[in-house]
Amino acid sequence: MNQFLFRMADFLSRPPGFYFIIVAMIVSTALVPFGLTNVITYALSVAAIVITSVVLIQGYRDTAAIHAKLDEIIVSMRETRNEVVGLEREQPERIAAAVERLEAEAVNQTRA
Repeated sequence: MNQFLFRMADFLSRPPGFYFIIVAMIVSTALVPFGLTNVITYALSVAAIVITSVVLIQGYRDTAAIHAKLDEIIVSMRETRNEVVGLEREQPERIAAAVERLEAEAVNQTRA
């Protein structure tokens, strides 16, 4: 199922997918005079949900890739502390505490 969703998100996030959605909306609008308002409303609602899902899936993929790249940089540098690798999977309170600690260290280094 994940593979299908990723492929669909990939297709819909590119120009052909966008054109497909535009054509679907035009066809739906053309059907209004035939008394199919309920069907059109349903179709456009589904299209809106699909587009929202595409944005969420693409955002997830982008964020995961950025985290992987940052983790690689952190691990490859000898001066860094590896305890921040994987921090994005922690509870919000732990993330906030880590950010506060790192900001305080940055302020202290700036003063020194």
